[in-house]
Amino acid sequence: METKEETSNIEAFSTEQGPIMSSVKHENGLTSAHTIDHDSWQQVGLLLVTSFNCGYILSFSNLMLVPLGWTWGIICLVVVGLYTAYANWLLAAFHFINGQRFIRYRDLMGFLFGRELYYITWVFQYLTILLGNMGFILLGGKALKEINSEFSDSPLRLQYYIIITGAAYFLFAFLIPTMSAMRRWLGISTILTFTYIIILLVVLVKDGKSNKKKDYKIHGSKADKVFNGFGAISAIIVCNTSGLLLEIQSTLRKPAVENMRKALYTQYTAGLLVYYGVSIVGYWAYGSVVSTYLPEDLSGPKWVKIVINFATFLQSIVSQHMFLAPIHETLDTKFLKLDESMDSKENIKRRFYVRALLFSFNTFVTAAFPFMGDFVNLFGSFTLIPITFVFPSMIFLKVKGKTARLEKKVWHWSNIILFSLLAVVTTISAVRLIGNDVQQYSFFANT
Repeated sequence: METKEETSNIEAFSTEQGPIMSSVKHENGLTSAHTIDHDSWQQVGLLLVTSFNCGYILSFSNLMLVPLGWTWGIICLVVVGLYTAYANWLLAAFHFINGQRFIRYRDLMGFLFGRELYYITWVFQYLTILLGNMGFILLGGKALKEINSEFSDSPLRLQYYIIITGAAYFLFAFLIPTMSAMRRWLGISTILTFTYIIILLVVLVKDGKSNKKKDYKIHGSKADKVFNGFGAISAIIVCNTSGLLLEIQSTLRKPAVENMRKALYTQYTAGLLVYYGVSIVGYWAYGSVVSTYLPEDLSGPKWVKIVINFATFLQSIVSQHMFLAPIHETLDTKFLKLDESMDSKENIKRRFYVRALLFSFNTFVTAAFPFMGDFVNLFGSFTLIPITFVFPSMIFLKVKGKTARLEKKVWHWSNIILFSLLAVVTTISAVRLIGNDVQQYSFFANT
């Protein structure tokens, strides 16, 4: 990932030694209602693997490979995967700067660049988190509707299942308040994950062998191909990163930098092989007509779709919690009584209210705008690209700019310029796609 010199230079600014004075605790983000400095890297690694292999992967064959085709699709999967791993690897080193620990991305950006970048990071992260959670709610609703479709020719409207999904997510978030508290559920999540993935892969291979008329051509006008291609790049970025690395890293016990990198190894080996594998096999099986929700295409007995959809729904209840945890942490730190237990009577009441308001808002917006692909492309463009690729290079130049070699400066400035341009282009592509869907669908559409 990094050269030996780059690693040693970063570590000089990332020491975890020495006490942090109480007078700067709040300034550097160490006041929190949630658990800090507690979890093992194995727990976080498993959390990353299961969370990134959530129901979202059932749409990636369509979103990532159909617009790009085989050649450009595989190239982009490899390049974006490697680059995303590098960017997260680099950012993990700045969890500590001169002995000060930063448990929130926005706190680090504010410390180095001032209040303006603090708020920009805050907005980018929260838009990413909220849009991602809406996508989760939509996927959960789709899974439940697919189950209903196996028993009835006239299933209930999608919006009913979106409400059920939102309620289930709320209940889990209320009962399991923090990211660290998820450890008791990771075993269940792992079983559910590999249950639906193994069954899915078996059916996909069977369907792929029987499908003799696969079409892998990229359809549409030249403009459509270009914009859809950039939309696919956004989806690949979403597939590989969350933009929440420092918040996830905050739960790790020391040495947090080393432990975070071990967890990233797990994600970008075992985890990546699974979600890339499902995406590639799905595209191979059905070609350019693959659905935005893979279970809709599956053949075989009724129980296959029921098991896959039900396991996907249950697994999403657990996995969505990791991606939304930073908002829970912010609200809990703001509104809960920090001098009382998380499970005190007063804090339980307050946690109920803040969780209920959050999920009521997300569920309502999801029911009104049920356009699955748009969620993925939008938050993979103008928010996730900067916080994943642009900001880490800005941080490196700020911290190491005076002592870094010229080629290092050129490398990171190139990253900043290239990915800023990519963010603009992919955002235009996402907005264009949303515009097309708004014309095609009505609000509260029963998709």
